[in-house]
Parts: sequence; structure tokens; C-alpha cells
Amino acid sequence: MSYLDNIRTFVRVYELGNMSAAGRDLRISPAVTSARISQLEHRLGVRLFRRTTRNLTPTGQGKAFYGGACEVLEAVETAEANVARLTDNPRGSIFVAAPLGAGRRLIAPHVPEFIGKYPQVSVRLRLTDRKVDLTTEGLDLSFFLGQPENSTLRIRKIADVERTLCAAPAYIDRRGKPKSGQEIVDQGHECLSLRFPGAAEFQWPLITADGPKRFRVSGRYESDDGDVLTDWALAGNGIVMKPMFEVAGHLKAGRLVVVGEETPPEPVQMACLYTHRRGQDPKARLFMEFMVARVKRAVSV
Repeated sequence: MSYLDNIRTFVRVYELGNMSAAGRDLRISPAVTSARISQLEHRLGVRLFRRTTRNLTPTGQGKAFYGGACEVLEAVETAEANVARLTDNPRGSIFVAAPLGAGRRLIAPHVPEFIGKYPQVSVRLRLTDRKVDLTTEGLDLSFFLGQPENSTLRIRKIADVERTLCAAPAYIDRRGKPKSGQEIVDQGHECLSLRFPGAAEFQWPLITADGPKRFRVSGRYESDDGDVLTDWALAGNGIVMKPMFEVAGHLKAGRLVVVGEETPPEPVQMACLYTHRRGQDPKARLFMEFMVARVKRAVSV
């Protein structure tokens, strides 16, 4: 095993706080992960982590080594990026995250085209509607809908995405068709919520005659998977707020019907997040530009 591999493994174990998680991220077994850390500790002559049956915490020496280890990896990545720019032949892996709906409909369909154009690049695409952390999860890029919470990251805006409120005809037949957000609240409509553990009260940002307003909605259906909400809406279980590109086919076919037309949702920003260092990587930059062009055509208001 190379010294560089051992350093890379140490950094991921340090960031994730777990041998198994680091191994999964690097696609190596827990045994190999542990062996690399042991080899590194033997070479340095110090313990980098305190190990118990439940916890793995860095020692003082481990904390001191982490900063330098990151600088070493960054220097290697910069050197590789410089070579790639000269050869115009990027290679290696790109680790990308995207929301489930956007990832399935807007990102994943174009990955084969990108790999066909750059055959020495592999793409690891993670689809999740939960918020992700680029640093701790080792991501190169993260596509998202909304506003980023980490202001230290770089952001590439793609477009403002139109959203709609909609429900199945069966739900409207049973509960009526509300014309506005206020009617949705006053009439106690069942609202399908995309929510995560620890999330605050759910609100829908709608455009009223007096300007944008947030309506506190409620319902018995919550999920952290946006496609589950769509399935619930199609089954007649309530009203859902969705990006138009996710439900356009259902609306056209009549499986869903727009409601609350008097107070439509505010558009939501779609963008790509990356760190400054990752943005310098030619393969990550090429993937971002490639996807931005295609996504923008599909979602622009």
C-alpha cells in the first residue's frame, strides 16, 4: 500500500470519525482501512486515533497530522489537475450528489453522454433529498434546490425553477379545490411535507396579491423522499408542492391537477455547490459545466 493511500485513508477516517464509513467511501474493506491506519501510525511512531469498542477519536498527534495531510492531498490534486489541463484528458472519479427528483430526471440521464465524451472519468452519483456536507462526505459537487446554509462554499446558479401546488382528481372530488394558500390553511387541507429529522414547522412560500408570504401548512404525511410525496399525491392523499419538471407529465395526463392558482409557489433556485479546491479540478469543472447547460434548458422559468 502506498504512503499516499495511507494518508488519504487517514483523512477520510478523521473526517468521518469511523473506520467502516471511511472504508465504504473509499471502496475498501474495514480490514484494509484499519491496516492502512496501522501502517501510517507505525511509520510516524505515534497513535493517530484512540480506539474503543464504540468510539474513534483523534489523538493530539492525529489532530496535528490532519492539517498537513490535507495539504499533501491538495498539492497532489493540484499537480494532477495541472497535468490534466495540459493533456485535455481528464481521468479519475467524480463524486456528485443531487436531490432524488432532480437527480433522476435531470442529472442521471446525461451521465452516459458525459462518460462517453470523457471515457477515463468515472461518476459516482448519490441521490438524496437530505442535506449533504461536501467536506465530510467527500463530494466534488452537489446539485441542490433552495438556499445553501454554508456560505464558505462556492455556488454556481443554474436557474430559478417553477413550482406548483397540485393534487389528484380523487382528492379534489373528496375535499374540494382550494383557490389559494389561505383556503388550504383555513379548510384544513392535507398537505404532503418534505421534512427531515429536526426540521422546523413546515411552511409553503407562496406569492399573494400583497407579495410573498409563508403559509404554515399541516398534514399527516411526511417523508424525506420527494418521490414518495408525489406517489402519495397521485394516490389522492393530499396536496403537494413540487418543482414543475417533476410533475409536468402527471399534470398533462390529468393524473394531477393544479390547485391554489391564486397564490402560486415562489420559484426555487437550482444551483451547484463546490469548494474552491474542488472547483479547480478539471474533471469536476467539466462535469459541472456539462450538466449546468443541460439542466438549465430543462428547468428555466
